[in-house]
Amino acid sequence: MPELPEVEVVRRGLADHVAGRRIASVELRGTRVARRHVAGHEDLIGLLTGRVIGRARRRGKYLWLELADAADGPVEDALLLHLGMSGQLLVEVAAAPDEKHLHARFRFDDSGPELRFVDQRTFGGLAWSATGADGIPLTIAHIAPDPFEPAYDPNAVVRRIKAKDSEIKRVLLDQTVVSGIGNIYADEALWRAQVHGRRMASTLTKPTIARVLGHARDVMTEALGEGGTSFDALYVNVNGASGYFDRSLAAYGQVGRPCRRCGTLIMREHFMNRSSFFCPRCQVAPRRPR
Repeated sequence: MPELPEVEVVRRGLADHVAGRRIASVELRGTRVARRHVAGHEDLIGLLTGRVIGRARRRGKYLWLELADAADGPVEDALLLHLGMSGQLLVEVAAAPDEKHLHARFRFDDSGPELRFVDQRTFGGLAWSATGADGIPLTIAHIAPDPFEPAYDPNAVVRRIKAKDSEIKRVLLDQTVVSGIGNIYADEALWRAQVHGRRMASTLTKPTIARVLGHARDVMTEALGEGGTSFDALYVNVNGASGYFDRSLAAYGQVGRPCRRCGTLIMREHFMNRSSFFCPRCQVAPRRPR
């Protein structure tokens, strides 16, 4: 699933190609693309047609487009764009052939390139939401600020994590504590901090927790510079290009390869219906209770 760097790459593409444009028409295909909009497809089309797209915004892994009635009008609502496991937002000329898994098409009144939502596995989708005073859609108001937001308070996050009687990796993945960190970048941050993901958050010192969070921000910054992490053709930016940070991963997906720090082979273990990757020498596992 795309994490913060991948979603930020898409956000920047949307900011370059659709911000400031008026939606002339919306085409929705199938029953799943707008399933999160409980009022149905036709209602969503009516809410979007004729609206002007403002800024493309993001919090953690969540992406939305601001909507207004005029280019200089107030923003009162937003279109949430859920990428899911395989969702793609592509900017295409109108003459380009339809993609096999095309679920939504946005045409604009300037006759410029279309915006298309393509999703092979159909876990993603579109939804409308009113926004709060801070411009955050109300449906995701419970999501915590991510490490790149001005609203992010690292000291407060350290205190919240320290108070959790749960495994540190599980806490890092809790989007109500800190958003944007997913499985890939949690493993990378923990490897850099030399902390095993099964260590209890409450047993870690505050400086150690701060170090893990700092590494998470650093590794996501580096991934953003490489266009994100692409393991297959399902994650691309709005121009269809892949990211290359997978070549720089030190832990995630590196099972059986030598640790870049000590040479010990990277191991994998089951974690929350997914996998964790770690160095058994650099990241000593806590003892399991009998």
